[in-house]
Amino acid sequence: MAAQNSCLSLIKYLLFVFNLFFFVLGSLIFCFGIWILVDKTSFVSFVGLSFMPLQIWSKALAVSGVLTMGLALLGCVGALKELRCLLGLYFGMLLLLFATQITLGILISTQKTLLERKVKDFVLETIQNYHSDPERSAAEESWDYVQFQLRCCGWHSPQDWSQVPSLSNNASEFRVPCSCNNSSATNDSAIPDMASLSQLSRGGTLARPRHSAALCAADPKTRLTYGEGCARSLQKWLHNNLISIVGICLGVGLLELSFMTLSIFLCRNLDHVYDRLARYR
Repeated sequence: MAAQNSCLSLIKYLLFVFNLFFFVLGSLIFCFGIWILVDKTSFVSFVGLSFMPLQIWSKALAVSGVLTMGLALLGCVGALKELRCLLGLYFGMLLLLFATQITLGILISTQKTLLERKVKDFVLETIQNYHSDPERSAAEESWDYVQFQLRCCGWHSPQDWSQVPSLSNNASEFRVPCSCNNSSATNDSAIPDMASLSQLSRGGTLARPRHSAALCAADPKTRLTYGEGCARSLQKWLHNNLISIVGICLGVGLLELSFMTLSIFLCRNLDHVYDRLARYR
């Protein structure tokens, strides 16, 4: 009897402490999302994104933080107060979250070809409509950021931009977003348009791209632009970070399974303990 009580007390406080940690973590994520919304200008200059995609990411962070806080609060209160209804709800939400993650993993694995085609079509459509559709400005800014971070240009190659009527001047020379600009190349080899001069920093180097009419004249035969397409760069990034991605997914899954096991064990054994205690009174 005493050993079982001690075991249940240990499980209760372990569940409480871990959920308290995740409640604090969710609070930090929520505050960070709100901070981005409030202080947009600083983050725009830091990450290179403009207001619209940055606002989307900030709202996603805020919602994720609220959900994490709510789930962790259920676990904290349910464990500390030994409330079976809250523990059962906590277990059910964790089970739903775990099942959703498993389903997404299966869909991504089985529909990999379809997903790649959808992403390819979306990116090529974004490139074709670059600076022509104001409603796609968020997608354009996000793609500029991808090109800047992965040091790539276009989907297959920089030639993708030559097929955009509004950017191509002739068969041999065309304009590309300045996010394609190879910062390691000498500045003398670059021929930026007047619209891209606002992207120059005080030191004379090209600053991080922002959404504007910033276009740079490029010759595909020179090293002015990144020569590799982003499709290959994304494949390389996924290959190089595959172990980390799988490790994080497995860690999150095992953590959820542990919390579910502890919560359902505590929930199922509370009545037995109370019944035994009542007999000894």
